[in-house]
Amino acid sequence: MGGDFRLHFSAGDEEIADLFWDIGLKRNVARVLTLLIKDVDMTSREIERVVDLRQPEVSIAITDLMKKKWIHIVHQITENKGRPMKVYHLAKSLDDILDELKESIVGSYEKKFMEIERVRELLHNRPQ
Repeated sequence: MGGDFRLHFSAGDEEIADLFWDIGLKRNVARVLTLLIKDVDMTSREIERVVDLRQPEVSIAITDLMKKKWIHIVHQITENKGRPMKVYHLAKSLDDILDELKESIVGSYEKKFMEIERVRELLHNRPQ
């Protein structure tokens, strides 16, 4: 599990997060994903500290990653009588995630090409 605060977000991590952002992920999702691909289990509080985001930003990013089924909850820990804290872990391999990103980009471009051709067809076939 996390708790290893020697983890930090390096310049290399920033570059990877920027690339994920360029590909189309939201900025905070890209930062959280970049951290979790280091194959560590972390609570949202630990993620906040390492990637320098506020709690709501981390919460939104985690929700987005869970919807994609890229991360999951591995267990919950309870501190005293407070709410249990969820511990998150990458649910898919990095290669699977990259393949999904690639497929979504290709699919998006194919759809746009088809739309362009449909515009061409409509323009050529419209009455003058």
